[in-house]
Amino acid sequence: MALYRDSGIVLRTHKLGEADRIVTFLTEHHGKVRAVAKGARKTKSRFGARLEAPSHAALQLYGGRSDLDIVTQAETIDHFRPVRTDLDRFARAATMLEAVDQITPEREPNRRLYAMLLGALHSLSEHDSPVVVAAFFWKLLSAEGVEPVVDACVTCGEEADLVAFDPIEGGVLCRAHRRGVPIGADALALLRDVLGGRLRAALAVPASPATAELDHLAVHTMEQHLERRLRSVGLLDRG
Repeated sequence: MALYRDSGIVLRTHKLGEADRIVTFLTEHHGKVRAVAKGARKTKSRFGARLEAPSHAALQLYGGRSDLDIVTQAETIDHFRPVRTDLDRFARAATMLEAVDQITPEREPNRRLYAMLLGALHSLSEHDSPVVVAAFFWKLLSAEGVEPVVDACVTCGEEADLVAFDPIEGGVLCRAHRRGVPIGADALALLRDVLGGRLRAALAVPASPATAELDHLAVHTMEQHLERRLRSVGLLDRG
């Protein structure tokens, strides 16, 4: 592949040897890419903080025969400073990054997902909506082909008295068929806004029991889809 350029969002990093770092990016044109940043952990590294989550950077990489590319240049597009300096925002960003890392195969371009994640990070940085993570998760699940049914009971089609949500069944349930977890009317209305093209209105809603309920339900549903727990959720609990 030799040298190529792309822009990427840092999903995660881990140490390699005494001074290097392996960085996982979601790139615009090449999908998820893992690359070695040589000397990145040295005090005088030319990369500095450019390759730390959730930075957005313009990259030059070298792709050889290994599964790992090599980062040869990295210029910051956005550090998302409000996210990196606030524990609560950083915890929520980390949860989104982890979900994307888990759900995305390597080397499969997905410009829609790249744009979705970039938009979510900008929203979290600029507006700090309590619905950002939930909205991102529901949109991600929808893009994965598992958008939940939210307008009628998935068992009988009843449109009234919807009181529960079951990720296994794939949507909401009426009182007669309720199972899974309870869902309140306000949280259901927010979920319908997110999935029904009224995302801006949902993101403008202030923190409330309904936004917290929607957030917990989104995380639970995403974990069911991934069939694993999201480690970053522990940061949310502490935040």
